[in-house]
Amino acid sequence: MSDLPDRPIYLLLVNESGLIGNVISAALEDEPDLKVVASVISAEAALKVVQEQTIDVALVSTRLPEQGALKLTSAITQLAPSTKVLALGLTEEKKHVLRYVEAGATGYVLKDQSLEDLVETVRAAQDGKVFVSPQIAAAIMERLSNLARMFSDIENNVSDTTSLTGRELEVLELIGKGLTNQQIAGHLVIEIGTVKNHVHSILEKLKVKTRNEAAAYLAFIKK
Repeated sequence: MSDLPDRPIYLLLVNESGLIGNVISAALEDEPDLKVVASVISAEAALKVVQEQTIDVALVSTRLPEQGALKLTSAITQLAPSTKVLALGLTEEKKHVLRYVEAGATGYVLKDQSLEDLVETVRAAQDGKVFVSPQIAAAIMERLSNLARMFSDIENNVSDTTSLTGRELEVLELIGKGLTNQQIAGHLVIEIGTVKNHVHSILEKLKVKTRNEAAAYLAFIKK
């Protein structure tokens, strides 16, 4: 009796470099339980594939332009909840790992890891497990610890939200949706300098240091 599943794990590769995507695709051809359904270079093309075909695991490069990887990760998990997303990043990006986990990624793989590690990560993701390197695990634990402290402060100062102005609450909502300052300015039809002032005021009032922490705060108080 064969140990192989009834069908291979269907993969989607999303990399800003078509050449790199093709190299990864070729390297995975020797794995009988894996099948690359498509290799694309943009978030738009990736979403089209997810809508039209069955994808078990999507390997998404964090180098997609304009924070495309984060937005794509969130979009895939909403559009196709059964599809697992693995973010492929560089070693120096590990401090951003939790951003992808919060967006819905099952795991985060360093691009300099071996092919064997990548294959095992894909299989683990399909089985509902999270497979990360020790470096990434350490980054996740540190970030979770920081968030735990932040949420503890939030619970003790939950009334701080009421001190935000109406416009600041609008800006906070858009930060929570992943918009940049420039995009927020366009959406609210205000100057980018005004947006920056609002963001600074929001961080100060909420006693957080970064936009990501402000977004996490928003998600927390909406629960």
